[in-house]
Amino acid sequence: MSTTTDTRQALPVGTWQLDPIHSTIGFEVDYLAGSFRGQFREVAGQLQTKGETPVLTGSAKVASVDVKDENLAGHLQSPDFFDAERYPELSFESGEIERTGDEITVRGGITIKGVEKPVELTGTIADPITENEKLSVKLDTTVDRTEFGVNWNVPLPDGKPALADEVKLSAELFFVKEA
Repeated sequence: MSTTTDTRQALPVGTWQLDPIHSTIGFEVDYLAGSFRGQFREVAGQLQTKGETPVLTGSAKVASVDVKDENLAGHLQSPDFFDAERYPELSFESGEIERTGDEITVRGGITIKGVEKPVELTGTIADPITENEKLSVKLDTTVDRTEFGVNWNVPLPDGKPALADEVKLSAELFFVKEA
């Protein structure tokens, strides 16, 4: 005879605002013979856990993309990549959040260049630090950038593309509970 135990846990109740100073939303994509990384400096978000359906929302200003090369930062603003003039913000909204112990799965929609696609993010969540009412969540997922119209590429001498289509998105989020 075997038994199963449901180890799902509730999320901490409340409205949690993103602490943008301590939070990081970044990306990583294979480029040439290595990986290229960047992050967004201007981010906002909220975790609302009151009621039956918790909701995580977030956004990042495209103009705040931070990479090590100033010329590349400008190219990322162009229509070849994020097209910041027409689409100044990336956004996410969850439809479902599941917590099992320290693990968390968040399903929702991500919007890049005006195109929304479903995505599943997985990661970890820490219980709140009681005295400061702070909560941390780490999430990762992979998306195909071409599904969002981010199609720029150049062929290498062997004919392969210089830039991979798959992009890893990572978020290390710190939330502060509203009073």
